[in-house]
Amino acid sequence: MTMRSEELRELADKQEEIEIIQQDMEEVKDGMKRAWLQQQPIRSHDDIAKKFAEEHKISLSEVKKDLFEYPKKYEIEGKSIPDMIKEMRIYKRTLKGNTKLEFNTAIENLIKGYSDYLDTCVDSIYWVKKYKIPLKEMNYDEDKLIKLNSITSEKQKRQVVDILCKYWESKLDIKDMPYNSEYSTLNKGMSSLKKKFTSVLKETPHTYSDKETIKKSILKSVCDSPGISARQLHDSLPRNLYDKTSPHIIAKLAREENITNVDGAYYKINDDIKKNIWAYTAAFIDSDGYITMDKNHNPRVGLVATGDRGKAFMKEMHKSLGIWRLHLDQKSPQDTRLINRLNFYSGSEIKKLLTKCFPHFKLKKNNAKVLLELIKIKKENKKEDWYSLRKTELFKLMKYYNHSDNTRFDWKAWDIDIDSITKLEGNSKMEF
Repeated sequence: MTMRSEELRELADKQEEIEIIQQDMEEVKDGMKRAWLQQQPIRSHDDIAKKFAEEHKISLSEVKKDLFEYPKKYEIEGKSIPDMIKEMRIYKRTLKGNTKLEFNTAIENLIKGYSDYLDTCVDSIYWVKKYKIPLKEMNYDEDKLIKLNSITSEKQKRQVVDILCKYWESKLDIKDMPYNSEYSTLNKGMSSLKKKFTSVLKETPHTYSDKETIKKSILKSVCDSPGISARQLHDSLPRNLYDKTSPHIIAKLAREENITNVDGAYYKINDDIKKNIWAYTAAFIDSDGYITMDKNHNPRVGLVATGDRGKAFMKEMHKSLGIWRLHLDQKSPQDTRLINRLNFYSGSEIKKLLTKCFPHFKLKKNNAKVLLELIKIKKENKKEDWYSLRKTELFKLMKYYNHSDNTRFDWKAWDIDIDSITKLEGNSKMEF
């Protein structure tokens, strides 16, 4: 039994040695390939690939697949690094002391890692690597580098290199030059070259990977047909992409695109809505939401939607706003379709919401005023002798604004004098 264990250990050690040797060979192979590319003149990708295939006796299809490798997109849980850094900086504002300092170090490390990744991307574009110094002056980002990598024709390559060389020459000429007319001319020329560089990249068609193409197709189908299933999304793909994926993979890619899944049906809020989420939220509250306070003078705001589509919509709104409490699949009093709610309970959250939405309210602006005043006096004026009376007045005002269009509402039951509403409005303590 002991001999058998020793034999297995020896086999494992040999296997590890073989894997290390194979890894070293791959690194040597990649190094030789990069060195070979650096020696080539600026030509089209096709011409370079043919030459490499002829010299190394390899099939052209294999060369095209491996010769022009580009690093995979640097993402964390489907989010780009700039977006992730932005979110981390926002979250950092909520921290204090050592925790904040440690979190800031984490952000700096992520920035450094992303910078190293961009350098690797530049190095992988063999025909640009020599011009890294002027390229950095072009304010490139990940998307621009992807565009740069997608340039395959000799003509476009030479156009980019010409811009970079001219910029580099001007940069050397302008160094230590006193400010005069020649300096001004050179500086304007450099600005013009930057614009020209951006223009060249805009004219370059982006080449999408199969995965990116499938994701774009999923997103379009979900926006065009809300409630579509993973199987239907799979069936809608063209044949060449259909054979490369499955409903299970479609479901995974949909999650990466932050598409909402409700019992196997997929939904997505239009990006135009998210661009002005507060205006859209205000419109939703005006039509299918409420702004009120309970009998204990606690502020309450919420959105209501029914059915699967409403459930998906509430999930999307929750993700977009990043706050609120989600209540899904609640029974309705009439026992009809299930109700889904997005509710605010915290005074600070309600203040943020109403302040952002206030300019966009059409129907519930007065309700918003009442709650903003309630939150203000609760925080700042509890010790004032008028505090309790004003809370009662605000409660009456809220009842009035919520039921003023109901001709059968019993105002006396709530001790509300319709004729004195204007007086209650005039008692505002917002400026106290």
